[in-house]
Amino acid sequence: MRKFTVGRVWDIPIRIDLSLVLFLPLLAWLLGSEAQIDTYAGVVNAVAPRAVDVATLHVGSNPWIVGVLAAVGLFVGVAIHELGHAYAGARYGVETEAITLWLLGGLASLSSIPRDPEQEFGIAIAGPVTSLLVAALCYAALYVVPASLPVLGFVVGWLAISNALLAGFNLLPAFPMDGGRVLRAYLARSRPYGVATRTAARIGVGFAVAFAVFGILSFAPLFLLLAWFVYSAATGESRTVLIDDLLEGLTVGDVLADTPTIDARASVQSFADRVLADQRTEYAVTEDGRVVGVVTLDALRRVREVERDAYRVEEVMQRDLPTVSHDADAFDALAVLNDGDAGAAFVEHDGERAGIVTRSDYASVLQARQAFDVTVPA
Repeated sequence: MRKFTVGRVWDIPIRIDLSLVLFLPLLAWLLGSEAQIDTYAGVVNAVAPRAVDVATLHVGSNPWIVGVLAAVGLFVGVAIHELGHAYAGARYGVETEAITLWLLGGLASLSSIPRDPEQEFGIAIAGPVTSLLVAALCYAALYVVPASLPVLGFVVGWLAISNALLAGFNLLPAFPMDGGRVLRAYLARSRPYGVATRTAARIGVGFAVAFAVFGILSFAPLFLLLAWFVYSAATGESRTVLIDDLLEGLTVGDVLADTPTIDARASVQSFADRVLADQRTEYAVTEDGRVVGVVTLDALRRVREVERDAYRVEEVMQRDLPTVSHDADAFDALAVLNDGDAGAAFVEHDGERAGIVTRSDYASVLQARQAFDVTVPA
């Protein structure tokens, strides 16, 4: 979805996802409803030094004021939570590329997740600790908010409770939530990082199933969305760590295969004939012996069969490919490939273009290394 940058803190862009823009008015309406106000007023009055006049909260426009202040305040607390991660990351030399607030909370996009258990624990726990500090500050503010401002007193008390709940919920060991990362850091102290990740991911998937069941039984669609997020993020990071382990110590040159070539001036029909004969789906395209791009089966599908003799490969090929160094780390280069549409990149060696590396090259290397168990045991 589209994201809007609303400001910067420590030069970190703070972005709001369109999903939050659409959800915030609904959240404000829900939080300002009579049932929600009465429910939370009981909790606030149970812990506050001075009781809030609940009847006043329902007068006139006060429910809307309560709803808007509580909804905005909640996501300000979420942003501060993510800034806690960013601050801890900076202490370990890990940059935060952006903080995004969305429907389910916030995401601090770190440049990398350190494999050192102590560092990952410090970054992961910083968010919940920050939320608890915010909760404590809001609770302390209840002592100075005058009784003549019941709306403000209620909202401040509500924020104290919600930030404490935010800290507790994030500490659930549902990887890749904060608690799941704390769990992985703990597991990684006594076992390989890949094994720790897969164990934490399995537990995360278990929580995803529990969230989904709860969402269905209680008709809570947000829990179904949370279940999808936890499941996809947990399995995705587990795969990423496994690939990183399999590619450990390899460079792009180790992955680079002898990709077959086809001349840019050849007809698309001749390319189709090569695909059928060679059982290949991608070819490096050359002009005067120099690699200038890649052509794939997808390009062939975009040309009708009756027109294949009229089109040349250079008209359907992909020229705009990223460039990676022959000596670059194989895992880092894979991220570059995945960012592009073509699934391929030019390989540069000693200042000259040495060929192209494709996702298929990576698939072959990963399959071979996994077959020979060139990774940590499960």
